[in-house]
Amino acid sequence: MKTQTILLKNRPEGKPTLSDFEFITKDIKETISSGEMLLETAYVSVDPYLRGRMSDAKSYVPPFELNKPIHSGVVAKVIDSKNDKFSEGDYVSGMLDWKTQQISKGEDLLKVDANKAPLSAYLGILGMTGLTAYCGLTQIGKPQAGETLVVSGAAGAVGSVVGQIGKILGLRVVGIAGTDEKIDMLKSKFGFDAGINYNTTDDMKSAIAEAAPDGVDIYFDNVGGPISDAIFFSINKFARIINCGAISVYNNIELPKGLSVQPFLVKNSALMQGFIVSNYAEKFPEAMKQLSEWLSEGKLTYTETIVDGFDNIPKAFIDLFEGKNKGKMIVKI
Repeated sequence: MKTQTILLKNRPEGKPTLSDFEFITKDIKETISSGEMLLETAYVSVDPYLRGRMSDAKSYVPPFELNKPIHSGVVAKVIDSKNDKFSEGDYVSGMLDWKTQQISKGEDLLKVDANKAPLSAYLGILGMTGLTAYCGLTQIGKPQAGETLVVSGAAGAVGSVVGQIGKILGLRVVGIAGTDEKIDMLKSKFGFDAGINYNTTDDMKSAIAEAAPDGVDIYFDNVGGPISDAIFFSINKFARIINCGAISVYNNIELPKGLSVQPFLVKNSALMQGFIVSNYAEKFPEAMKQLSEWLSEGKLTYTETIVDGFDNIPKAFIDLFEGKNKGKMIVKI
């Protein structure tokens, strides 16, 4: 039996290119041992944070090794099992290699139910995406009904969920995205109150002030850079700035320049905090229960950009940095 694998061939300089990845085909053992299972990949999640792991720089997780498989969130089918926790035909979700087939001992894998939600949802709204949105907004944002929430990268996987949770919790929600089509989607599908297209806006400072006339109480930041700098001119006293991501600067070769935020934070007694979702692991059961309830009640919805084919995983990843996704970017194998 053979498996296809995608390796990190080069550490990207600037935006990744297809030449930074290498496809290889290797043999995989025919017979699994006790405690093992054979998995066949069904869906692969590609996410902006993977760019950071491609650089050999200090971060919250070790970098990917050159000439070794890349891994991310994956939903896979159990083809054969000698593991008591999983049976043939089960589907599992967890951090797995970019391989068409692989052998696992089931460590840190969760069984997922295709009858309760589409399998791809376990990589998005019922996976790390939903947990990131819920935990970041509730634990750092501490929203109160009537407040104003602004979300950057609002048409992306996390941003679109953050905005919907904000609406459920009684907030006025403003989304920032890069096309008129995405802005229309934010308002019509996800219930945002207002939207700003940063590609057609010459003055973000004024656009934010107009969209949030009562000021900004919570800013959920997925992009960083000049868009996020403009927010500080509208923040209210005791505002909370939640730093989830900074996709606008991930590919920068030189140190980015930005606004000095300290005067804004001091003047407004504001909080600015970065986080990674694993900081709130103890909240995951609560978050999953609430997200599942909202989804089943029709209070939450989601959108996905699904690309077909194992060979297209690197391209789908690169397309994230050109804003080609609406919602979660997933590759179906």
